[in-house]
Amino acid sequence: MGRIKTSLVKRIGEKIYEQYKDKFSDDFEKNKEIVKQILPIHSKKMINVITGYITRLVERKEE
Repeated sequence: MGRIKTSLVKRIGEKIYEQYKDKFSDDFEKNKEIVKQILPIHSKKMINVITGYITRLVERKEE
């Protein structure tokens, strides 16, 4: 079982994913660069957690 994401991460991740669906893929590193450009967050951990959540959303939508 994986880690449970907070509601903040889910809310931000879903909002970004809905706005920029066409830019995201199932590649974590590419998604991380996109999230860094979009969000003004300086926390490396927070960017990685949000990016991981968005990457999971992309993988689930492709099924």
